[in-house]
Amino acid sequence: EKQEDVAEEKRGPSVQVAFDADGKPTKAAQGFARGQGVQAEALVTKDGYVYALVQETGERTEKVLEKMLPELIVGLSLPNSMRWGDLDFRFIRPLRWIVALYGEQVVPFELARVKSSNTSRGHRFLSTGDFTIQDAAHYEEACEKAFVIVDPARRKAEIEEGLVKEAKAHGGIAEITPNLLEEVLYLVEYPTALSGSFEDKYLALPPDAVITPMRDHQRYFPVKAADGSLLPAFITVRNGGKAHLDVVAHGNERVLRARLADAQFFFDEDRKKSLAEHREKLKTVVFQRGLGSMYEKTERLMTLTTAIVEEMAAGDADDAALADARRAAELSKADLVTGMVTEFTELQGIMGREYALLDGESSAVARAIDEQYMPRFAGDELPQTPLGVALSAADKIDNIVGTFSQGRIPTGSQDPFGLRRQALGLVLMLIEQESTMLLSDLVDEACDLYDLEEFRDKMQVYVADFIRLRLKNVLSERGVRYDVQEAVLGDVDLVADVPERAAYVERLLASEGGEALVQSFVRVGNIARSVTGGTVDPALFKAEEEGALLSAYQAAAAARAEGEDTLPAEQALGRAIDTFFDAVMVMDKDARVKENRLSLLKMIDDDLLETADYSKIVLN
Repeated sequence: EKQEDVAEEKRGPSVQVAFDADGKPTKAAQGFARGQGVQAEALVTKDGYVYALVQETGERTEKVLEKMLPELIVGLSLPNSMRWGDLDFRFIRPLRWIVALYGEQVVPFELARVKSSNTSRGHRFLSTGDFTIQDAAHYEEACEKAFVIVDPARRKAEIEEGLVKEAKAHGGIAEITPNLLEEVLYLVEYPTALSGSFEDKYLALPPDAVITPMRDHQRYFPVKAADGSLLPAFITVRNGGKAHLDVVAHGNERVLRARLADAQFFFDEDRKKSLAEHREKLKTVVFQRGLGSMYEKTERLMTLTTAIVEEMAAGDADDAALADARRAAELSKADLVTGMVTEFTELQGIMGREYALLDGESSAVARAIDEQYMPRFAGDELPQTPLGVALSAADKIDNIVGTFSQGRIPTGSQDPFGLRRQALGLVLMLIEQESTMLLSDLVDEACDLYDLEEFRDKMQVYVADFIRLRLKNVLSERGVRYDVQEAVLGDVDLVADVPERAAYVERLLASEGGEALVQSFVRVGNIARSVTGGTVDPALFKAEEEGALLSAYQAAAAARAEGEDTLPAEQALGRAIDTFFDAVMVMDKDARVKENRLSLLKMIDDDLLETADYSKIVLN
């Protein structure tokens, strides 16, 4: 009902400063007392200082809420906001009314010239107008009487139930995508599902050409048969009751019919040319300011995709694979200038695939044209075909290097070209494919095509740092310790290897004696990091521990080279390191022996760094 009372001692000046020779409070003591809201005579002395005992009476909850609630509303983080009228206040939409209750009592405050009350408004058409909310316990009940279902979980359940029921009536299954379901959920207050139909002739269009206008433009749910084929029906969700559903369905059918007629028109017009013939128009489309046309981009992609296919095949790609790579890159952007994609931009790549198949292009080429944009959004599937992976990687690295070369590197929340999403997609793709492609090779190839010779070294650093942050996100989502992340992210050239190295380091730390093993590795690094390195000559060994250490290192290196589990070999290496330091003085008086021992430690440290920088690990 109220805040707790607070009693607090506030320290003031020293006793010598606070009181004069007669023991009377000085101006310093009086000023301190006045500032604390107490009488100077009430000051107490302790530990050579004066103290004021400040009693603060707790404020009643309703008074606290009067101050707090406006601050909470103003403090909401909104991606977009607006001003209206002559107000300086910003919010996502104009405020019309505020209900603020503590028990049955209205918490009085005013914000944006709106006074709080216990009066709310119901459904725009179904309710009778304003209604009163008695208290929080009756909030949902009062709203439902006014045709507003407050609980989003309940609205969602009702929507899903209605979708399933309507789809079943058409002998099919509703295709419920999570994003569309969430959008509809927050568009309606009192949901009622209803269905409509469209002419069978539109089923001759590619399915995505029908589904996209339906789902992305009209917020309709497609209906599919058990075999996955599209049925001539759709389901929508009305913000209202069950009255006159036939009229509502008819209106929705008319709107969709117009959309599908547009799709049919664009499809027929597009098919008057082959996809390859559309490509010529790319010369009139700017890729980015300073980076030429989309036609020139496809020219770069032809070279880059072919190089990646060669790399993926370890230099053993056959002529057919290379021809497909060039063809997929050549046609990759041609659908951007078609009428269908100009009208329905969500279909980029998808219509390229469909038109390529209709033109008789190989299925590998057609699918790669679609997969180049994957993943299109968070959680989307990744390219699955080798050619799709190659074209997608080429497209993304070309976008990143080209944009960076113009100084348009994403900062803060600003990422107008979606480079973070593309970089994350590239990372996830390389990891899933367990690709041996090096990031530096991709960047080098892209720099060659953009003629960035003088900018090459900086570009390598910029792109590596950009990819490093995306890898950090991936490792965080996998629950990898922050210090392990730091240990493995020093070298991100082999992107696919980073999560594997992180998993290995975590397994090493969890093994028996893992922390002691890390300490041994760090001890080697502490000495070896300042060494330039050199050859190791076993003939200069003076102690058998030196030879044992070299043998342990060679065994660990061999296990790694052969793809074996290196943990047992590195545990043996750790024991050999400890024995070496116990028995051998590294800084021997003989300069040749000393340099030989330092070179041995340097060789071991360089090998360990290929896995992780163990000095970054935080030990208990």
